Amino acid sequence: MSIELEDVLGDFPAVAAREARERWQRLREVLGEEVLAGLPVGTAGKLVQVLAWSEFVCQVLLRTPDLLAAGRFESWLEPIDPAAAAADIKAELQALDSEAELRRRLRQLRQQWLARIAVLDMLSLADHQATHAAISAVADACVAAALDWLHADMQKQYGQPRSASGEPVELVVLGLGKLGGEELNFSSDIDLIFAFAESGQTDGEREVENELYFTRLGRRLIQVLDDDTADGFVYRVDMRLRPFGDSGPLVMSFAGLEAYYQQHGREWERYAFVKARPIAGDLAAGESLLDDLRPFVYRRYLDYGVFEALRDIKASINREVVRKENQDHVKLGPGGIREAEFTVQLFQLVRGGREAALRQRNFLAALDGVVRSRCLPQDDAERLGDAYRFLRRLENRLQQRGDRQQHHLPQEQESQAILAWSLGFASTAALHECWDRHRAVVTELFEDTVLGPEEAAEDSVGKQLWQAPRDVATDSVSALGYRDVDRVTDTLMALRQELKQARPGTRGRGRVDELMPRLIEMAAATVEPDAALERMCRIVAAVARRTTYLALLAESTEALRQLARICAASDWITGLVSRHPVLLDELIDPRLFEGVPDRNALAAELSLALAEVPNDDLEAVMDVLREFQQTRVLRIAVADIGETLPIMQVSDALSAVAEVVIKAALDRAWSDLLSRHGKPLRDDGEPAKYLVVAYGKLGGFELGYGSDLDLVFMHDAGGESATTEGPRVVESSVFFLRLTQRLIHFLSTPTAAGILYEVDTRLRPSGKGGLLVTSLDAFEKYQRESAWTWEHQALLRSRAVAGSDSLAGRFDVVRQAVLVQPRDATELHSAVADMRQRMQAELKLPASHSDLKASRGGLLDIEFLAQYWVLRHAADYPELAMFPDTIRCLEGLDSCCCLPGVDVPLLVDAYRRIRREIHRQALQGRSSVVPDGVLADERAAVADIWEQIFTSA
Repeated sequence: MSIELEDVLGDFPAVAAREARERWQRLREVLGEEVLAGLPVGTAGKLVQVLAWSEFVCQVLLRTPDLLAAGRFESWLEPIDPAAAAADIKAELQALDSEAELRRRLRQLRQQWLARIAVLDMLSLADHQATHAAISAVADACVAAALDWLHADMQKQYGQPRSASGEPVELVVLGLGKLGGEELNFSSDIDLIFAFAESGQTDGEREVENELYFTRLGRRLIQVLDDDTADGFVYRVDMRLRPFGDSGPLVMSFAGLEAYYQQHGREWERYAFVKARPIAGDLAAGESLLDDLRPFVYRRYLDYGVFEALRDIKASINREVVRKENQDHVKLGPGGIREAEFTVQLFQLVRGGREAALRQRNFLAALDGVVRSRCLPQDDAERLGDAYRFLRRLENRLQQRGDRQQHHLPQEQESQAILAWSLGFASTAALHECWDRHRAVVTELFEDTVLGPEEAAEDSVGKQLWQAPRDVATDSVSALGYRDVDRVTDTLMALRQELKQARPGTRGRGRVDELMPRLIEMAAATVEPDAALERMCRIVAAVARRTTYLALLAESTEALRQLARICAASDWITGLVSRHPVLLDELIDPRLFEGVPDRNALAAELSLALAEVPNDDLEAVMDVLREFQQTRVLRIAVADIGETLPIMQVSDALSAVAEVVIKAALDRAWSDLLSRHGKPLRDDGEPAKYLVVAYGKLGGFELGYGSDLDLVFMHDAGGESATTEGPRVVESSVFFLRLTQRLIHFLSTPTAAGILYEVDTRLRPSGKGGLLVTSLDAFEKYQRESAWTWEHQALLRSRAVAGSDSLAGRFDVVRQAVLVQPRDATELHSAVADMRQRMQAELKLPASHSDLKASRGGLLDIEFLAQYWVLRHAADYPELAMFPDTIRCLEGLDSCCCLPGVDVPLLVDAYRRIRREIHRQALQGRSSVVPDGVLADERAAVADIWEQIFTSA
């Protein structure tokens, strides 16, 4: 049944009906009435809808009559499998006999496949992702098939290129831009770079150097794709993104490329390589090359210098837009595709070195990574994604009309009306309204993200204060709300002097001058303006020669605001950030003020970070561990100063960070030794196990800021007959000694990123005179037969934190058995009192000051009381020995009614208050030594109980 054309056109706007009718008539004249009449009515109706807009599809059908014969066109309405399409193209091109045939068939296949893609897109039978994946797959296949054919042809004369060692070497073709991102638009250029792995020469009758061979191959490939023949062209090839642009060599070795980008690489080239992808030739070698170039593209630090570079690129584009009156350019105009890409790629370049989720070639995949990395809120990302899809659909539709690089709406009103109808809009006005709405979203997010804060006005008070001499600056201090004029002016004058000595260079000095007026005003708005300014200036001085951090603060209003808030609240955090400026990166992370992840989440985060580091790069592993610990402690401290975490949860969180770090460090140390010595065995030949036990603050879940780690190390290897299984056999005890030494090295060795923790091992059996790591059996024997009472007090505050779960279970049994053994009450009382008195006697304090930890009524009194009571009563109430932390010990004693007449809730409350104050002092960079009046009532009450138990007894 043939189609009644006018019945179909009756639903079309008049201008669309006219275009469709004219193209249908041409098909009828060229192909014959019987061909069109053979189309099913539904299929013919769809074809008429496409013809209303696309002259390109009409031309392809006119040049290829058999596409409409025998039902072939129905297959065009089925989804395209990109991999299958690529395979079909390659298979057809491999069998060709001449370059002339290759050229002709390439052009025909490319046009036919793009026509089919256009049909699916215009009929809304394929979504954004499917359309661009199919376009990109066709391009990949055409380039790869052409390269393979030409390479095989050249080998007849020159043979196979080989390295100096005789291994075959192939050309690598990298696709950049939208081709690299597998999001090629309908009629796009393709940006390519040619490379080869190693120098050498070919092995044929005419030997030539590999570079010459691949240069000739590359030139032939470009000509085959780019030449405009009677059949058209395949792709316009743009090679200007290669090193040194048009003046550079067409092909470079991997070594040459790496040297170029290391020495000459510019910011825009990093931007270009975000989407780089091997598309033809030796794909595995291409991926290896990109892995080697990744440090150039994605810096390990957060690179805020890229803001300025991207703004320069955008400014250049804007000048071109104005010159060519391209305000309505879908790609380059305001709110266009390029601004959307810049918005996402900015985050990729700034944070991609540390956030694997951002290292994506495809825009929408990268946008998802931006959300997962918390760089943009979900709703903003959704708006940007919707805008991008619309703009790309509009771009493709413009180019589907005539297979031209069209980025403007047609000037004719009738053509605009057909375009609007083709895109599903009721009118041209509705199309423009939608376009304007999406452009506004892109512009808003682009300006918020890329353009950065406005420069301070010339007459701003902050700018006057920063630039004025001392005698003039004092007039501006009070106007901003600072309290101590001399302190503030001294701070600013001192910073100026430090900057002169630091010599940050012209660029750095410009960054400082851009930053300081806003910093001064931000500090003035805090609750402690004078302190905030002084501390922020310390940080500026610390990073004066590291322009990337100056750029971070200058570019990010949010980061500067967070820094002001933190500096106003904590001198300790200020010192931490000054020593480790990498923490400035955290200030723009919204997670900074969202509380602290739990232990499992922390472990997952650290595992992900370490997965990016090669196992054999010890320095990088140590730096990752340190940066992880510092950033998580910063988050805890921020939650602490914001009073969103109770003191117990602060210590729990600090303890969790330490445990996760210890476990990760142990895993790396174990893996390293295992590769050298093989698995350690016990005397009986079974695998030996290892355990890390925490004492003290970590053992009791009471870790503070800057706390040392008291660690004891154990194994179950047995005697000297126990050895490793190779390759370099050593005694198992030697293996565990080296493992322990390596673990301590991981934790406490200073690197450029600082240290993790100071490790104290003096609580091991026999103290400094004992073995660094001992067997669990020897540990148990020592605890039962030789340990002092104070060592059992310490054992109460112990727990396994890393290593073998089964050995941890055995340790728990030993610990419990030692702690619950019956004791002579008088000897216990005397031993605890004597030890505490000895500590008290060693205390040296300034007049009218007390130590919240060690003075009478302080933290140690409460801890010693709890330990004394548990050791005294655990034989009758074994459950008392289960918990390593002081509060649960006290609560257990109370519930067992072991302490009649003792106000246990008072001790618990005093313990919390004192620890809270010690944390508060630490955050201000101060010790636990305070004026006598601080928490005097609480400490007096504790002292009374101590007197009651130990002095009056």
